[in-house]
Amino acid sequence: MSKKKKATKSSVKRIPKGPYEAELERLQIELVEMQQWVAAEGARVLVIFEGRDAAGKGGAIKRVMQYLNPRFARVVALPKPSKKERGQWYFQRYIERLPTRGEIVLMDRSWYNRAGVERVMGYCSPEQYELFIRQAPVVERLLMEDGIILLKYWFSVSDEEQQVRFASRLADPMRRWKLSPTDLESIIRWEDYSRAKDAMFAATDTADSPWWTVESDDKRSARLNVISHLLSSIPYRRLEPEKVSIPDRPDSNAYERPPVEQFSYVPDIAAEVGGKAQ
Repeated sequence: MSKKKKATKSSVKRIPKGPYEAELERLQIELVEMQQWVAAEGARVLVIFEGRDAAGKGGAIKRVMQYLNPRFARVVALPKPSKKERGQWYFQRYIERLPTRGEIVLMDRSWYNRAGVERVMGYCSPEQYELFIRQAPVVERLLMEDGIILLKYWFSVSDEEQQVRFASRLADPMRRWKLSPTDLESIIRWEDYSRAKDAMFAATDTADSPWWTVESDDKRSARLNVISHLLSSIPYRRLEPEKVSIPDRPDSNAYERPPVEQFSYVPDIAAEVGGKAQ
């Protein structure tokens, strides 16, 4: 990586908030309709989110999941493998978390850890890496042959914008946990990760299971683009919702609520905050 002045403020031109929120709402309504079709048809959808650290994968996943029924959609974000898992076939712990009928699974990083961070950081041997590169396209072909709808997204962010996002995390107590030693190492190893990504694409960007690149310097645009593409890749149709009638509340049958004094309530901090704001 060439020596540059550290970026402290983003220079990215972003889509305005108003149009972004309006389009996001429209797409999220479609996501709910798509999920209803997945559940009704018993389809299985697996979406893999990969990319640079701080590329916006988590924010995109959050917007996809925001209004979906959590009984039929879940996020898989695995920690580093346990001792038992390290003794298994590499793909095994991921296979165990594949979608069942009527379910959508979003993988926040996936088996491609082996082609990225594990290879760059030396967490796997060259032999393990080469075996993975040979097996990954085969595994994905088997999943699709069994009927799983598989989509793979790569979130691409520039080195300048990544630097800005790392700096913002450092100043944010709610997101500082995202600055792991591995994340920070990715700055020093930017070109190593670039070469690893290129090699991964060369081996696993196939006609049946392509990588779809999401330009994510503008997070808002990235979210709209990935959700729109996801929806266009699922052969769903809108189902007419079942008619729901909310019943009238019956008249009280002489029920008397027990005195509030006999229950324990959380302190009303909100009242204090509201009072200070007036």
